[in-house]
Amino acid sequence: MNFNDQTKVKDIALSNPAARQILEDAGLDYCCGGGKSLHEACLHADVPAEEILKRLRENSKHVSPDEANWASAPLVDLTRHIRDRHHRYVREAIARVQPLLDKVEAKHGKSHSEIADIRRLFTEVGREMIMHMQKEEQILFPYIDALEKATNAHSSVEPPFFQTVRNPIHAMMKEHDAAGELVKQIRKASSEYTAPADACTSYKAVYQDLRQFEADLHQHVHLENNILFPRAVEMETGVV
Repeated sequence: MNFNDQTKVKDIALSNPAARQILEDAGLDYCCGGGKSLHEACLHADVPAEEILKRLRENSKHVSPDEANWASAPLVDLTRHIRDRHHRYVREAIARVQPLLDKVEAKHGKSHSEIADIRRLFTEVGREMIMHMQKEEQILFPYIDALEKATNAHSSVEPPFFQTVRNPIHAMMKEHDAAGELVKQIRKASSEYTAPADACTSYKAVYQDLRQFEADLHQHVHLENNILFPRAVEMETGVV
């Protein structure tokens, strides 16, 4: 695909994993803000668009053959992938990172007050993500799976209590925005996950975990906002 500064960020992210990594490394929002042009996203992140385009051209040949093409894979496989990989990761990360933040705050909180803010923000995003994932697993994903089954069987699906898939999708996307804003605040409070000179091993480790948590959230939201949700809306239109 030929990119220019008017190409939507989500279209760049959908092209291949190498392109997503370039956006990730540059701090460009390709999940919640995927509808923006590259030009707009670069202005917001204070990154030269031409530099990003140059990196994209240089890496255009590096497409992983092992990554599933989620744009065309069965939706039941995609919802399972999100549950098994991203939802599982979030739950495991919360269980690991929260106690580590408590430990770091107890040891370094007096000299580094930002740790208390980071712990508070992570607690909030963790609580919101747990509730968010439960709603997806118990309500939205089962309906999407049923939609696909009905499509394949050329039959109809029982009308859901939420009337149309657009309603829970709208709610999930708003929650994605909220979670994304919280991790942005964590990134800012941690000085881009840069541990101070007097940081102990646990301090450095928790910053690495927080960086990984943000990167996973970006990929998680990308799969839903840019692939799963639009395909589910299109599928429902053809079934209901």
